[in-house]
Amino acid sequence: MSTTRASTPPHRLELRGITKRFPGCLANDSVDLVLKPGEIHALLGENGAGKSTLVKIIYGVLHADAGTLLWQGQETMIPDPAGARRLGIGMVFQHFSLFDTLTVAENISLGLDNPGPMDALSQRIAEVSERYGLSLDPRRHVHHLSVGERQRVEIVRCLLQDPRLLIMDEPTSVLTPQEATRLFETLRVLAAEGCTILYISHKLEEIRALCDTATVLRGGRVVGSCDPRKETARSLAEMMIGTELSTPERLPHGVAGAPKLQVRHLSTTSDNPFATNLKDVSFEVRAGEILGIAGVAGNGQAELMAALSGEELLPEPAAVTIEGRPVGHLGPRERRELGLAFVPEERLGRGAVPELSLSENALLSGYAREPLVRSGLVHFGRARSYAERIIGAFNVVTHGHRAEARSLSGGNLQKFIIGREILQRPRLLVVGQPTWGVDAGAAAAIHRALIALAQDGAAVLVISQDLDELFVLSNRIAVLFHGRLSDSRPTHQTSVEEIGLLMGGLFNHPPDEDEE
Repeated sequence: MSTTRASTPPHRLELRGITKRFPGCLANDSVDLVLKPGEIHALLGENGAGKSTLVKIIYGVLHADAGTLLWQGQETMIPDPAGARRLGIGMVFQHFSLFDTLTVAENISLGLDNPGPMDALSQRIAEVSERYGLSLDPRRHVHHLSVGERQRVEIVRCLLQDPRLLIMDEPTSVLTPQEATRLFETLRVLAAEGCTILYISHKLEEIRALCDTATVLRGGRVVGSCDPRKETARSLAEMMIGTELSTPERLPHGVAGAPKLQVRHLSTTSDNPFATNLKDVSFEVRAGEILGIAGVAGNGQAELMAALSGEELLPEPAAVTIEGRPVGHLGPRERRELGLAFVPEERLGRGAVPELSLSENALLSGYAREPLVRSGLVHFGRARSYAERIIGAFNVVTHGHRAEARSLSGGNLQKFIIGREILQRPRLLVVGQPTWGVDAGAAAAIHRALIALAQDGAAVLVISQDLDELFVLSNRIAVLFHGRLSDSRPTHQTSVEEIGLLMGGLFNHPPDEDEE
């Protein structure tokens, strides 16, 4: 008499001893990882721990120097991303893979093996984006999109592939809490249908809420695994960094000094039909305080940043003043000479030139205040020293000042850019999305640096979609919606729920013509 035993289904993906080296860096060191059908698996680690390298190997962007990859129980070599997609692997990257001059639909078609007619694809994009709460117009050109909207393009492109393994690298970094909740619902449905989700995020509370299991990398090696639902955000963070996490002390209330930045009745008009014009925006930021501006991506943040930095000149000079001096007609260089420092939300291309070294990128905004240029000649020794100061002060993981900006992980590049601005000791700092894609330890360090800058008498304006961050940092919070700014509220007198309602436009403002 023979008996049969039900066979155990194979793992969706198994990695054995994966190793990857770069010059001066062992990115992955004998990594083992098992992903099961239908699970949502978190991959945790500090910036530079090897997470992005590992998932690029899974997706075929990079090839391991050693180790074995098994797909559905069979040893497999993934030659390139097209091969990964044929297997059923999809990926949403932390850094966007989009062409600015193409439309949303054209960009998405490039990532699909069989996109079909453009009209039919546009209809599919509209349906998927509406179903998952990721509002997109397939006809818009990418160079008109905000960072948050570009992230939506990446997510929708991946969902159109019906993947069996979906890799998500910081997918909610520029989504609102409501959008993130909708995405989580989508991911849970996908997992229930048998899709495996490999999820990378530095937002530890969402890891606890979403994921079934977590694997932790540190220094390129697996140092542990856990059920994140049984951990706290703090214990997860300490597992990642290998030491106790120190949190920043908040600024006291009601101790601000004289206004450093004043914006009065700022309105903008753009020839771009997809731009969000600013409408009668007024606020001020005082010495010794941090003002937070919240809002869903695409509600005028890019336009406000351009008006404040000097990238967009204003017809009315007094619409923006720095320490009482009208600057609306001045460009970025003149405003920096008056004490302004600026961190754009887009790191590569705006905050740093990808192909330039860190010392060259340090020179770009620090040349005058350090000083790094004398009589029209660059002092390269000082530029190198300045870059090394930034690397040391902000614990930037890199193999030195000669490293190209594009070689850094997203979080380490963000630390470098913020450090470059803060070490110039500005009187006024405007920063967009300061900890987008940054791990808990680095985020705490950036928060401490921003708070210390304000304590030293600078005025700090933080424009962010991360409400938890704004409540940690800010003395006051206002909300930008459809180009209009709400009145600011003291942080200790409001709540995340109340600010969330304001982000949906529930505050008193004159109706737009198209709303009537």
